[in-house]
Amino acid sequence: MLQGFKEFISRGNAVDLAVGVVIGAAFTGVVNALVEKVLNPLIGGLFGTPNFDETWVITLGMSGQAAQVLPFAVVTALVNFLLVAGALYFFVVLPMNTLAARRKVEEVEPEAPAEDVRVLTEIRDLLAAERAGRQL
Repeated sequence: MLQGFKEFISRGNAVDLAVGVVIGAAFTGVVNALVEKVLNPLIGGLFGTPNFDETWVITLGMSGQAAQVLPFAVVTALVNFLLVAGALYFFVVLPMNTLAARRKVEEVEPEAPAEDVRVLTEIRDLLAAERAGRQL
């Protein structure tokens, strides 16, 4: 049982997943700071409030035990989701894709073999196939 656990832990994908989760948790603070300290204040400057929670409040029940329904809290959550997704895309994914494209361009493709080497390779393959046919 311990041997199986040891094999599971030592597999690369389990370690990669653990590293990814830890990096993701650490990166959450960066994204949250970008959204809460930069983008939400911009929205607050444009619309007067950084969230839409209390845009429309429905009060149910008696005044002593009244419950408030905040339907626009869903709108706030959707806007926050879009802000986080946009921040991740424009500040992480897009630069990483650009960097990957630059690296791909920099990689030099190997030259095609010369014509005489290609012909010799074809002859070798034909002779090997003929030999294999005789042995059957």
